[in-house]
Amino acid sequence: MTNRVQYNDADLAEFKAVIEERIKQAEYDLELYKKAFRNDGNNGTEDTAPQFKSYDDGAEVMSKERNAQLAIRQERFIRDLKMALVRIENKTYGVCRVTGKLIRKERLKLVPHTTLSIDAKNNRK
Repeated sequence: MTNRVQYNDADLAEFKAVIEERIKQAEYDLELYKKAFRNDGNNGTEDTAPQFKSYDDGAEVMSKERNAQLAIRQERFIRDLKMALVRIENKTYGVCRVTGKLIRKERLKLVPHTTLSIDAKNNRK
């Protein structure tokens, strides 16, 4: 029998609850980004100052690009959180993929999708 390093079931259940809550919030935020991206900025009023239209168009494009970037980042975050749930099911959650040691609970609570301990992260730079 191999001696595997892992968190116990109670700890994993606690992490799972944290991650599920983060996913719920992240999915809500993603919807806001998507709605902001889809919003054309026209609230049913005609443009009364056409001379400022090109500036407004540029700002609107930048805003849409920013919202699209935020949505993409949020989708990655959700994917990473869901992968963390898979690691919980496999009982490999919280084990640093570089050192093989347990990642500190405090770090996992702050960055629940991490796969690296602080030491491993700092040594990669």
